[in-house]
Amino acid sequence: MLVPVAAIAKTGLTTGNSVISALPSTFEKLPISEPSKILDADGKTIASFYQQNREPVKLDDISTHMQKAIVSVEDERFYEHKGVDPRGIARAVIGNLTSSSRSGASTLTQQYVNNLLVNNQELTGSEESTISGQKDYAAKIRELKYAVAIEKEMSKDEILEGYLNLVLFSGREYGIQAAAHRFYSVDAKDLNVQQSAMLAGMVQLPNVYNPINNPERSLDRRNKVLGNMYRTGVITEKEYDEAVKSDLELKPSVSPSGCSSAKDNAYFCDYVTNLILSDEAYGKTKEDREGLLYRGGLTIKTTLNSKLNEKAANDAREAIDPNAKSNKDIHSSVVSVQPGTGNILTMAQNTEYGPEKEDTGSSTYYNFAVERSKGGAGGFQGGSTMKPYTTLGWLTEGNRMNDTINAKKQVFQPGTKFRASCLPGSTATVGTKWEPKNASKGFYRPMSVDTGLYWSINTATVQEAYRTDLCTIADYTKRLGVLDQDADNGQPGPISPANPSFIIGSANITPLSQAAAFATFANKGEYCKPRAITGVTDSADNEYKVAGESCSQEVDPTYVADLDKTLKKIATKRVSKGVVEGPIAGKTGTNNYATSTWFVGFTTGISTATWVGRLDGKAATEQNSLHGAIINDKQAPEMVDSSTYAAPLWVDFMKDAVLQYERKGFGKPGKRPAPVIPSTPESAKTEGEKQDAAAAAAAARARAAAEAQKRAAAQQRAEAEARQRAADAKEAAEDRAEAKKDAAAKKKADEAKKKADDAKKKAEAKKDAAEAKAKAEAAKKKAAAEAKKKAAAEAKKKAEEARKKAAQSSKPKPPKSTD
Repeated sequence: MLVPVAAIAKTGLTTGNSVISALPSTFEKLPISEPSKILDADGKTIASFYQQNREPVKLDDISTHMQKAIVSVEDERFYEHKGVDPRGIARAVIGNLTSSSRSGASTLTQQYVNNLLVNNQELTGSEESTISGQKDYAAKIRELKYAVAIEKEMSKDEILEGYLNLVLFSGREYGIQAAAHRFYSVDAKDLNVQQSAMLAGMVQLPNVYNPINNPERSLDRRNKVLGNMYRTGVITEKEYDEAVKSDLELKPSVSPSGCSSAKDNAYFCDYVTNLILSDEAYGKTKEDREGLLYRGGLTIKTTLNSKLNEKAANDAREAIDPNAKSNKDIHSSVVSVQPGTGNILTMAQNTEYGPEKEDTGSSTYYNFAVERSKGGAGGFQGGSTMKPYTTLGWLTEGNRMNDTINAKKQVFQPGTKFRASCLPGSTATVGTKWEPKNASKGFYRPMSVDTGLYWSINTATVQEAYRTDLCTIADYTKRLGVLDQDADNGQPGPISPANPSFIIGSANITPLSQAAAFATFANKGEYCKPRAITGVTDSADNEYKVAGESCSQEVDPTYVADLDKTLKKIATKRVSKGVVEGPIAGKTGTNNYATSTWFVGFTTGISTATWVGRLDGKAATEQNSLHGAIINDKQAPEMVDSSTYAAPLWVDFMKDAVLQYERKGFGKPGKRPAPVIPSTPESAKTEGEKQDAAAAAAAARARAAAEAQKRAAAQQRAEAEARQRAADAKEAAEDRAEAKKDAAAKKKADEAKKKADDAKKKAEAKKDAAEAKAKAEAAKKKAAAEAKKKAAAEAKKKAEEARKKAAQSSKPKPPKSTD
């Protein structure tokens, strides 16, 4: 507990001095300074900010050795008195009267009160002294009253905890946890006897007893504290002997404040701090907001993918070596936005965050990805990455990607008018002679809009724009957040259609804005404002209002699908060539003399802009040209463009980055909306424009006639096909009827045949039965005859046997023998 929870009551101290009754017995409770921290999307701390480096901890998380050490040296009767120690006061008075030096008698409770008052003084800007030795008696008596009152409100442990979290130990290290980290790289709960004694000895004179600057004095002071601890019985003789023989045994560590400690994440950190310091939600004035950031204990949650951002920084350095002598003014940047949310995923560059060095371009505070007010360098010419906005304007007015345009070489003389319905007179006028040129000479010819965009042909884009309202094109850049960084005396503002050259990238724009705009093409025309902060709370868990996702449909999905077909071919065939897993899409970009080169590409899960060029990229002069320049301490190609450095950087980064986010298809064109063509007064048109309009009208009529003829032919084909289908159907029906008739006849014949066969079978069966009966009768008769014959034979035989027997019996018998 750092402050009492209720008002401090009157102490009951008595004195004859009238000033005492006039002194207050309460003081306003103001928040204690605590560091703020910025977290990445996973909750990892990437930077801390503080005027006082302090990390409050509970008493249970403070070593008992430390608790005993501070009490022994600062207030050994702490657990006996009630906030004021009469013995100590008497001792101090006697010492001050008998010595030229002055000694204090403040208890730990009084010191706690004094530190609270110092904190209040810093927050309110009060000039009233709270420094020991500079206070008047009224201030001292007030401190006594507060101390007695606090003792009534808080327990001894609460006071000790508050004191150890509040007191200054060294420089900007306040509180025991920060001090333990600073000098021993351990937590307060892990401090041993000798470490605790050293830190306890520092609070009297932090600078004098700093062990890094004054190790001998610090060691002597530590040993005196150990002597106090032994004398008061909080350590044994053995503990004292071992501790006093030990060296300081420091293991210092640094907890730097600010974005410098964020390393590769420093530029994103700087962007976030600029957002906080420019937002009145965090204070009415910039000073108020700085005070909150450095003292308010804010926890700032962000969208950063810090691990991926470290890869982005490494890839940026691989592309453009910041330590190469030739690269003093040549740099690289990588920034990524998530389609559908606007979350900024990466923001890195090849330099170290810090002051610029005289002979090298290895460090700078400039953030190449953002606008000046957020710490940026003011943007760079967008080159051909701006061409998709002209294509969107072309499609919006009812044209197609396969329409043919004459990308001829053309000189636009001063006074040449372009259609621009939002400007006075509904036209934009060329001010000086303008002769757009192509990087390749073989493309000054008729071609489709798709071909012109695929090969990034300047004269094709100019001819598109010459037949499109420039305000339609410029409006798309505004709706998708792409601003001219020098629109209003060095301040960002909408790109003006008054200068037609903006269509091929003459305006200075930021990589962040292009990454967010192209994320719209990945998200079927829905634009989401870039966002870095997802939540902010202070040390008291108060939440600050933070803008959520802000998305809106800004481009018809059909136009986006048409555009993405071409951008997909660019990224797949011309840039990635199989290295980055798709679907991917994007656009190359190079300004005059290649002082600013780009590739902006995307999947449905991540949109990334890579930029390589001179910091003074807007100075697109031959003197600053990168064509054939010395880059990375070796000579660059005679023709430098986006494919030389920026596109390879995009490929190196995205080949791994795309694997962390979704990769879906970009969708197919749906039903085309009605064309939107701003009206232009006839009086505002030049003869040339009228001729162009007449030609365009004739072409439109020809297209309409062709379409009508095509539709008529299609109708005729459809009718002929319908007639043929009807005839085929009739013939098929007749065939089916005939077949049915044949089937019926066949069935009847089959039935008759079957009937005849059945009758025949019956007749044959009857005949067979009669024959069988006859045979049976014959067999019966034959059997009867044979039986009769057999019986007769048997009777005859028996008669014969009977006759023989009778004859035998009638013969005389022979006489008996007498022998």
